[in-house]
Amino acid sequence: MRPLRRNFGRDKFYYRIVDDLFGFVPHNVELYKLALIHKSASLVLEDGRAINNERLEYLGDAVIEAVTSDYIFIEYPDRDEGFMTQLRSKIVSRQSLNALAVNLGLDRHVISNGGAGIAQKHIYGDAFEAMMGAVYLDQGYDFVNRLLINRIYYRYLNLDELTHSETDFKSRLIEWCQKNRHRVHFRTESEKGTSPNHPVFYCTVLVDDMEVGHGAGDSKKEAEQHAAFSVSQYMTDEQCASLLDKVDRMSR
Repeated sequence: MRPLRRNFGRDKFYYRIVDDLFGFVPHNVELYKLALIHKSASLVLEDGRAINNERLEYLGDAVIEAVTSDYIFIEYPDRDEGFMTQLRSKIVSRQSLNALAVNLGLDRHVISNGGAGIAQKHIYGDAFEAMMGAVYLDQGYDFVNRLLINRIYYRYLNLDELTHSETDFKSRLIEWCQKNRHRVHFRTESEKGTSPNHPVFYCTVLVDDMEVGHGAGDSKKEAEQHAAFSVSQYMTDEQCASLLDKVDRMSR
């Protein structure tokens, strides 16, 4: 059946994509065709409905989080809830899923239109979520669990690197300011005119009312983390002293 579907029929291209990426031939190839269509390239039906991968993305997001929770629970039997929650957040982050999609080669098959704006930068990770949603509907939870853990995570995730990587720059900045008795404020606003489905947020970090960092993202949380990251270059001991001197000069 695999050679027939890969080499014959009008959908052979899509059967090959799924087989090459994930190692199996799907039952319902239409799900995977849909998973590759980004909102910017939506197909509009006669009744006005737009067909794209957003619904599958929503489902895949939940499936990936559930499977990842299973994975971490098994891999780290002695670690507490806080550790597991933080590691799961790193694995399922937009940046991580985007990297997984690129490593798999999924980025070569995503159908999209539009520029390289902020709302576009995670389309490969979004398509990866949609694909996992399609696998879940087509093959079931146990199958997608084995696929995600055994074929993808074990090949492309470096857990040691993830467990030691710093991602919560906002908390780090807040802790530093509290320790050094400085006020920190995150001023975050959404850009006017952006789509409700793909909003863009901009954040400015103020330390003692002085602007020290800026960031943007698809959510308030992401924008604030990016803004805090822009300040994190100052967070070594020597650079903290430099920032303190700068704040002192500005407040005189």
